[in-house]
Amino acid sequence: MLARIFQAEKSATQSGTAHTDRWMLEYAPEAPRRIDPLMGWVGSADTRRQVRLEFPSREEAIEYAQRHGIPFTLVPTHRRHPNIRPMGYAGNFASNRRVAWTH
Repeated sequence: MLARIFQAEKSATQSGTAHTDRWMLEYAPEAPRRIDPLMGWVGSADTRRQVRLEFPSREEAIEYAQRHGIPFTLVPTHRRHPNIRPMGYAGNFASNRRVAWTH
């Protein structure tokens, strides 16, 4: 019943950083997934795989796991470099570009 505590990251299809300050606790899979022979659906008898708890801070997630006796691993966070500025498509044609834009 090992759990992992990690900070949510933005998905690849998301441009904003909303909900990335939350910390998650989710359980590691205990049973492998199996394919249903009749329908072909993938399923598992492991119901803890469906549980994902959300916390406002790392300390609260750790405190919850310790209070309930859940062994956990803490996954380090990876943050974007702060000097990266997002640019729209129109920025490709801006007059103040440092390098020429070519096809």
